[in-house]
Amino acid sequence: MSAIHTWACFLLWISFSTQDKTPDVTVRCLVSEECVLPCSFQPGSEETVEWFRQGVVVYKFERDDDDDDDEEKQEEEDSDSSEEHSDRQQLSGRASVFPHLISRGNATLILRGSGLKDRGTYRCHVRTSNGEHNAKVILKMEAPIQALSLELSRLSGYEEMKCTVRNVFPAPRVTWATEPPTFEALRPVTRMLADKQGLYTADSRLRLISGQPNLIYICKVTTPYGSPTWTASLRETEIRGAEGRDLTIPCSAPSYLNNPSLEWSFFNGKDVSHILTYDSRSGQSVSTPSWHDHVELDSYGVPFGDGSLRLMDPKHSEHTGSYTCMFSMPHNTHTERTDVTIDSPVDQRSTSEESSHWWVVGLVIAGLVLALAGMLAYLKVKGRSGRKPRNDPERVTELHLVKESTADSPLNESSPLNVGGTNGQSGP
Repeated sequence: MSAIHTWACFLLWISFSTQDKTPDVTVRCLVSEECVLPCSFQPGSEETVEWFRQGVVVYKFERDDDDDDDEEKQEEEDSDSSEEHSDRQQLSGRASVFPHLISRGNATLILRGSGLKDRGTYRCHVRTSNGEHNAKVILKMEAPIQALSLELSRLSGYEEMKCTVRNVFPAPRVTWATEPPTFEALRPVTRMLADKQGLYTADSRLRLISGQPNLIYICKVTTPYGSPTWTASLRETEIRGAEGRDLTIPCSAPSYLNNPSLEWSFFNGKDVSHILTYDSRSGQSVSTPSWHDHVELDSYGVPFGDGSLRLMDPKHSEHTGSYTCMFSMPHNTHTERTDVTIDSPVDQRSTSEESSHWWVVGLVIAGLVLALAGMLAYLKVKGRSGRKPRNDPERVTELHLVKESTADSPLNESSPLNVGGTNGQSGP
């Protein structure tokens, strides 16, 4: 019986100790914004609310039944430890509850202007005429990504892509990719710097791959708390055109963008001017009046990733510069920057004259080569004619005459040359 009584008492103690216990709550708040730490309990009377952080009281609220005005009373005892006093000072003026909700069983703590120093484990302890209540809240702070920049830099003595994100917490993770993919290993250099508040700035740099000028470089940034991944990509090209002749400036979105918006802009070395904007929701494009007669966009191709711009009747002085095409979606951007050179008529004539000059030079060189070949052929023929070959006709004729004169000679019959004329047999 004693064993059964002991187990019954133990189980009864467990039930009383856990009947008012609520599961831990994890709250994620944004830096510099208002943060809400929930705490609800069974309402009663003579409530006393205390909020602890890491075991130290950081906020206290007391109210008696005779307090008709529901005024908040926050006391700081002289006997408080220095750590407790420091934590209270940290939340002083920023932490509060709703006094009129206490009687309804709501002791939620409102924390204004929250920062990274506010992270930690909080405990809500409430005492009422009905008993006590405890609730634990784990507060995590986050400074999400607000913007991501990607640009081409030449400050290091070579061309490299620079990907930058600022004022982020926790420390982000930066990865690189290219489109189309390359077999060459990407070796970026990434630096993480924290400011006085503990917010991180990530600076990641990737040297351009040689021999592949049309690659799209993609920078991806993620944070540990599961916030959306931010992506920025960039491609830089250059083309030439002739004044007065229509020119198409290419721009295509990478495969990870689906139905993005589009914006074109122009930089002439001094000022940036807006050309046009395409809205993916309406499917319409609107151009700036000053560019209306000089540009044309195929709105039907943009949803499929083709944002190429047709430049009509371009002028050297007005339309030579850098054209920027930017596709955008929430947390994703793709930029293509094209340096366009419009050759003026003078430049075209100079180019034509230069081409004609090279044609003349080419013809002169070809003539010299032919003359040299002809001279060599002539010298070769002349050298052959100076030597008499073995079967020279004059020599053959001379030998023929000598043979005839010998045959007509009276000594021919007794000549030893005729001895073997009958196969060594004497005549009859």
